[in-house]
Amino acid sequence: MPPKSAPVVPLQPLQSPKDVSLGEIEAELSSIWQSYSVSGDGSALAATRASTFTLIVYEPEETQQMLATLGFYTGPIDGIDGPRTEAAIRAAQSAYGLKVDGRATPTLLEKLRTALAKQKGQISSNGELEIDPRYTLDAEGSGIADAIASQNPCRIISLFPVTGEDEGVTAQVSAYCPINKQSRSALVCGEYITLKGTEPALDRISSTVSSLTISELPRFLWWKATPNLDQALFSYLYRLCNAVIVDSSLFKADPEGDLLKLSSLIADGVQIADLNWRRLAAWQELTAEAFDPPERWAAVQEVDRVVIDYEKGNPTQAMMFLGWLGSRLGWKPVSRDKQEDVYDLQRVYLVAADDRTIEVELAGIPTADSGEVAGDLVSIKLASTNPDADCCTVLCSQTMGCMRMEAKGGAQACRISQVTPLDDQKAETLLSEQLHRLGRDALYEESLAVAEKVLRLA
Repeated sequence: MPPKSAPVVPLQPLQSPKDVSLGEIEAELSSIWQSYSVSGDGSALAATRASTFTLIVYEPEETQQMLATLGFYTGPIDGIDGPRTEAAIRAAQSAYGLKVDGRATPTLLEKLRTALAKQKGQISSNGELEIDPRYTLDAEGSGIADAIASQNPCRIISLFPVTGEDEGVTAQVSAYCPINKQSRSALVCGEYITLKGTEPALDRISSTVSSLTISELPRFLWWKATPNLDQALFSYLYRLCNAVIVDSSLFKADPEGDLLKLSSLIADGVQIADLNWRRLAAWQELTAEAFDPPERWAAVQEVDRVVIDYEKGNPTQAMMFLGWLGSRLGWKPVSRDKQEDVYDLQRVYLVAADDRTIEVELAGIPTADSGEVAGDLVSIKLASTNPDADCCTVLCSQTMGCMRMEAKGGAQACRISQVTPLDDQKAETLLSEQLHRLGRDALYEESLAVAEKVLRLA
């Protein structure tokens, strides 16, 4: 099982967000460290710049920015969600009389946009805003202003594309410190650089972004959108960084096409880490464990019927699991049949090394509540057309149960297991764990290579 996340500690601002020009960024950050340099007698609080790596975050989602502007959110504006952002969302939902669930729903976003418009044009004479100050309650989530900064202090450069007229790029700098990292009155703190502008404006400052990275340290790009190989900024940044981190659960318009883009980047030598791949760990482990008993070792080679159910809307987890299974068992994809029905049903045919035909069914299951991660696996069944083969295995999520797989029946007795959700599958926690893993993930790349062959079938 993946290692448990380290306890997350509160972050305290050393320097709250401050507006600066692009040319003043480095000088302003340097002045922070000069102000908190170690004194000779150790009487004053000292803070030093972290020296781990640079994380560049591309964040097209505007929720955190609006929450901060309206006073609900007081943490670093970095595009990295966490309990503090969730607490701010809950506070805003409570303020606007919405269902309090901590999710950035379209209704909440519309309320925030309306409030922001009012704030810009309707500030009262005494300077008070229309937001009740008692709703600045993100402190209840302050145990993680963000998991990444508290466990891995570094320089975080956040890029926020905005719509509207191209008025150049605005910049803010700030510094935050994990308070339990104090040693002899010295803190190791993370720097935050926030850049906002239209897409063309951000494209123009790509070289500036490069100059803001710390040259002697690793650079990571967290691209919180679909990878667009034709986008100048993305093309520049993925070449600049040591690794590109994505979350394929965010792929919405064309998830299969976006997986192919990841495969293309890997073929070009780019190191890719997909946080959605990490969510498959429990499913992979239980699948492997099902064939651990000696009497089942040979039976895995009899598997020729596979059913993979996932929450309808995003098939990337299902495709990656199929890729993993095929890469481990040596299956070669040969054809695919897609049906436009309520389940987005697909049948994929593969050939094993002994020329057996493998049939895999992928089905998107409509759900009333899709949860926070789009396309989570629901259930998996491995079986055989050989009635004497002891290979039937059913895995199902603890939340959805095994009813659909059990209803399919079959002559074989199946080994049934429930997959217990891990403590935290949120992207921010997975990212924090990913930043501890350096180097290419051969298993992921081999699995995606098989998935790519499936996706390229007509």
